[in-house]
Amino acid sequence: MKRNQQKELAARLGKYSSDEGRNNTAIPQLHCFKLSKPTAKTSVVYSPCLSLVVQGKKEAELDGETYRYAASEFLVVSVDLPVTCQITAATVESPYLCLLLDIDPVLLSDLMLQTDEKWTDKNDASRGLFVGKVDDLLADCAVRLVRFLDTPRDIPLLAPLVIREIYYRLLMSHYGQAIAQIAIVGSITQRIAQVIHLLKTNFSKPIRVEDMAEMANMSLSSFHFHFKEVTALSPLQYLKRMRLLEARRLMLSDGTDAANAGYLVGYESSSQFSREYSRMFGTPPIRDITNLRASQGLW
Repeated sequence: MKRNQQKELAARLGKYSSDEGRNNTAIPQLHCFKLSKPTAKTSVVYSPCLSLVVQGKKEAELDGETYRYAASEFLVVSVDLPVTCQITAATVESPYLCLLLDIDPVLLSDLMLQTDEKWTDKNDASRGLFVGKVDDLLADCAVRLVRFLDTPRDIPLLAPLVIREIYYRLLMSHYGQAIAQIAIVGSITQRIAQVIHLLKTNFSKPIRVEDMAEMANMSLSSFHFHFKEVTALSPLQYLKRMRLLEARRLMLSDGTDAANAGYLVGYESSSQFSREYSRMFGTPPIRDITNLRASQGLW
């Protein structure tokens, strides 16, 4: 990324980041992210996206693996992943600024069909996130996309074209084959993503690992291996973390009480829910939500 590209992106992201944290924009797939000070480690769910850092530094931890990325670098996430993240470099004068673009596997697949490249399933799984360098061509796309926020009437017609170009630049880059796995029908990553979608939409229902393996069209041992390669977690570890993160979201955002939140994500025993919640977040549910609301200025 050239210096002038970085400066323009920083100015425009700052302009459209009126609040600390995530800011939605007039382009539905595009979000601006700003934080003016380093943060403590926070447990969140990363969805498939391109996270392009313009200023500052950030770390994401996935079951002991640490991914560090800073200005002129990006993070691509291919499946929903429960991670612990932390802003490590940010000030009021030079806040952490990030452009976040949701990845649509259908659009990605359609674009792949229009290229002359041979996109093949690698027949092995790769981790569901990776860090890369932002080259000048990708940065140019990002600049042009963010400029549309100044001309809203251009967004419906022109923004989708630039988003397609961003996908194209990623596919044509050194990381192309890894990104293609998101959209190749029948690829290991795509099959694991299907199972993850099932888990996300059925938190309250019991599901056996054998059923997950059958849905992925894999043997039980193969499914365990590939699921852990993509997510760094076993299927049951992944399900537990996602359930607890969803329960936390329900309590924090929707005001659901702890007992109901546990029930809604599949816990029949409130004591088991409280025990596992405390193990993951360090404090019982009520105290944790109270602390979060206080730190976010919600109380």
